[in-house]
Amino acid sequence: MTGRVVVLTGAAHGIGAAMARRFAAEGAAGVVVSDLDLDAAEKVVAEISASGGAAIARHADASSKEDLKMLVTEARTEFGPVDLFCSNAGAAFGTGVHAADEQWSRSWAINVMQHVHAAQVALPAMLSRGHGYLLITASGAGLLGTPGDAPYSVTKHAAVGLAEWLAITYRPRGVRVSALCPLGVRTALLEPGIAAGHPAALAIAALAPLLEPEDVAESVIHGLASEEFLILPHESVRETYARKAAGLDEWIDQTILETGARKR
Repeated sequence: MTGRVVVLTGAAHGIGAAMARRFAAEGAAGVVVSDLDLDAAEKVVAEISASGGAAIARHADASSKEDLKMLVTEARTEFGPVDLFCSNAGAAFGTGVHAADEQWSRSWAINVMQHVHAAQVALPAMLSRGHGYLLITASGAGLLGTPGDAPYSVTKHAAVGLAEWLAITYRPRGVRVSALCPLGVRTALLEPGIAAGHPAALAIAALAPLLEPEDVAESVIHGLASEEFLILPHESVRETYARKAAGLDEWIDQTILETGARKR
């Protein structure tokens, strides 16, 4: 990360904030910390600045292509061309297939189209320079599903599929792509659902021990350094994903038994 310029969305809390702090600690030339919660983003920047790092906070809606384009422009103005774009913001509603149309639309906008727009605004400069990195925060749910939350499960699968397409298409041209796929992490996205006993949150928590955001940031540093496509903070995901591919029907039946999944 030494000397790299980084843009992050959803970086005021949780995994995004942990990555921003860690990138700065690893010697990034500049970090753009963006979020809808500007006050919290500015607190992250203050922490980075206090530790001698360089960062700026910006208000941005990760579903807006214009906002993401603004982040790339701001990064270039403040620090230089973007080396790493982390599209990290996420949305979950804990609803089934009968979720409101607005929930489906928002899930697609944040969990899928954010990554499409991030690629659209970051790729031109990266391709002209012959190098760059796109980090897509998907989820272990994008590999293993999430009983109890249809919009989240479907859109996270789509995010992994997009990351695969980007890697196949642009790796030969010098742009690396990774999909970050953790399971349960102690963030504001998951913990309220666990406390409320929501089936989707409980299912995720049951699959593997909950990690701290800093644990995920550590995995990201190692994953980027080795240019792994799948960055898996929970190593058990790799084995489970392989088992799923080897026998999908058996895996579905076992998942039903383990999670008590019901029709929703």
